[in-house]
Amino acid sequence: MESLTQKIALKLTKANFVQEKLTITNKYYHKDNLVQIKSPTNTTITTTLTTTHHTRNTRVFPPICVSKISAGTGAGEESELKTTRIRIRDPVSSTDMAASHDVKDARIAGISSAIRVIPDFPKPGIMFQDITTLLLDTKAFKDTIDLFVERYKDKNISVVAGIEARGFIFGPPIALAIGAKFVPMRKPKKLPGEVISEEYSLEYGTDKMEMHVGAVEAGERALVVDDLIATGGTLNAAIRLLERVEVEVVECACVIELPELKGRERLGDKPLFVLVN
Repeated sequence: MESLTQKIALKLTKANFVQEKLTITNKYYHKDNLVQIKSPTNTTITTTLTTTHHTRNTRVFPPICVSKISAGTGAGEESELKTTRIRIRDPVSSTDMAASHDVKDARIAGISSAIRVIPDFPKPGIMFQDITTLLLDTKAFKDTIDLFVERYKDKNISVVAGIEARGFIFGPPIALAIGAKFVPMRKPKKLPGEVISEEYSLEYGTDKMEMHVGAVEAGERALVVDDLIATGGTLNAAIRLLERVEVEVVECACVIELPELKGRERLGDKPLFVLVN
């Protein structure tokens, strides 16, 4: 079963599974394609595929049960059923993430290697992209801020809008370095005084993002900053919030992108700049 396990793991890693149960000899479905698996004679593969839900963190897929039915060795003997549970994880590591859409810079590899991936946090099935280890690495943290500053210092940006909570880590130093003000975009009931709000969709239900009335003025140019883009819901809400008060959103900037969740598509015509995916 070792070679069979490896083949199934290879085929199913990073798949967008559809909830379906199949019992087909030597075959299974992967992204609507029928795949043939070579296996020993008298072997039947039973594969159960379970729907996974998108989140702002990379998913770990649930166990896949593979059953092997071996023919009896003697007359009258019944076939033996053996089931192996395979735990397939998305093989994301910090070294896999050393890529950039718009920047080819030696500093990217150091930033990528400083980001830690924590499996099963905050709940089973999540591969959490932890930037706290990046903050502990003074060179990698400085390189991260420097790359953003180099990109935006000459773009006449007057507002850096940071999304709660980790956008508050990267936004203020960028704002200070380029001579812009920092505006926090917060969850409901976190900002005192008068606010305006924008609702956005979650995996289940909705949430809101708020900004102080008077924090920005019509005609200003803004950069929206967060640590990570997954489905793009919070970034999209921040864009709408700023545009309601006639602020021009120049670009969105994130340290990490999870491209398989297609958050970039939700931003419409707004450009997105990321360091690591």
